[in-house]
This record gives sequence, structure tokens and C-alpha cells, in this order.
Amino acid sequence: MKKLQDKRIVFAGQRKAEEIRKLIENHGGTFLHRPAQGTVFLNDEQLERDVRKIMSGHFDWIIFTTGMGADAILKKADEIGEKDGYLSALKRMSIGIRGYKTAQFLKKLDLEAAVRDDDGSNAGLLRELKKHHFEGKKAALQLHGEQAPELTGFFHSNKAECCEIQPYLHTSPDEKIMEKLIHEILERKVEAVFFTSKPQGKFLMEFARVKGVEEKVIHAFSTDVVALAVGKVTAQTLQETGITRLVVPELERMGSAIVELGNYYEESLL
Repeated sequence: MKKLQDKRIVFAGQRKAEEIRKLIENHGGTFLHRPAQGTVFLNDEQLERDVRKIMSGHFDWIIFTTGMGADAILKKADEIGEKDGYLSALKRMSIGIRGYKTAQFLKKLDLEAAVRDDDGSNAGLLRELKKHHFEGKKAALQLHGEQAPELTGFFHSNKAECCEIQPYLHTSPDEKIMEKLIHEILERKVEAVFFTSKPQGKFLMEFARVKGVEEKVIHAFSTDVVALAVGKVTAQTLQETGITRLVVPELERMGSAIVELGNYYEESLL
């Protein structure tokens, strides 16, 4: 018997839905897609100005916090005909990264990171950044759809210039989809919800709070519905919203998370 047999798994992410569908179905589960966030790419003049500022040699450091954001900046450079100049600028700078997707991004470009987080989180990135001297330095910080006060605060407290680069924003999900997801959770019509980024849990619980069912949703996750987090950062955000019974893979990979969920159900039967 397959480990996810007869399990209805909600995928709360946006991207790679078909890949996740195949993974879940290969393990015997039923895939349901309920995107719990929206993402808007800011294909605007500000991002072009940011690219040109990087190319000018203004910055000593650039910090990439997501692979999607790092790729969006590169695409903007390509769009304005400056891809080669942008890549040359990156080679002259010290690069800091958070997460395995940013590591993959650098590997494709044959670039190396001077700083890499030790656990996939902003806290892990900060621990590694603290090993370096930043006073008087200028850093470009790619944000991940929302503010990161712990990172910007670090640079400011170390008397470093910090320029925030925001390639995209997280936006509220479709209300009808959220209503359907809340109903499925409360009625136990799903066995698990797979969260792949920080905003998804926040948006879900904010919606539940507005509808007056926050405590009921938390109770459902503490008893019958499993919250699956792709990694530690997502898990931490879920815990902050009140969802504390979590399944989290050791490696922050979507495939690893599905395998971990299957192992969880297998162990629960023993």
C-alpha cells in the first residue's frame, strides 16, 4: 500500500503545482490545489534602476534571499539588454545567499557565495553575516515579497548602507479559494495542507480570523489535519500563527516534504 493512499493533500503554493500533483499521486494521494497567496512581479522602472546601480559598481555586497527573486533581477537585466554587464558586476561583488534555490541560481551562473546561511533561514544567514566586517560597506538586499527588518537592521547597526531590492510582492489570495479551503479544513474533508512559503500560513489564518473561525482552524490542525511545511522558515511562521503540530523535512525540498508526510502517516499506523 502506498504511503499517501486515500489521503487528500491540499497544495497551498502557486508554482510547480503539476510537479507536486505527480509526486502526491505517485504516493497514492489525492491532490487538491488551493493557492493561499498571490505573487505580483514588479516589472517596473525601479527594478531597472536597481540593476543599473548594481552594474555601476556602487555595491560591495549583494544578498539574495530567494531563487525566484535572484532570477527576476537577472531577467530584468536581460530585458534591458544588460545581462552580460550585470553578470560581470556580480563577479566583482561579495555574494550572500539564503536557501538552496539561491545556491542553485549561483551554480548555474558559475558564481560562488561568500556567505551562505547554515539552516535555510534569515537567522542562519545573519549568523554567517556576523562573521564579516560591514562597517562602511554598501549592500544590496533582495527582499522576498515582504520586509525583512532583522536583515536591514543588521546592516544599519553595523554602519553599512543597505539598499532594498523588491522584485515582487506577495498579495492576498482569491477569497473564494480561501473560503473553500477553510470549509475543507473545518469539515475534515482534507487530511493535510502543504505550505511552501511564509505568506501562505499568514494569509490563511488572517482569513480565518476575519471569518471568526481562527480557533476552530487551529484545533483542526492540532487534531485531524496535518500541516506540512516545506522547511524551517515556513514552519516557524506557521508556529507563530498558532499552528504548532507540524511535519517538516530535514532538507528544504518539496519532494522531501512529500516523502516526510508519507513517513509520518506510515509511522502513525505502527
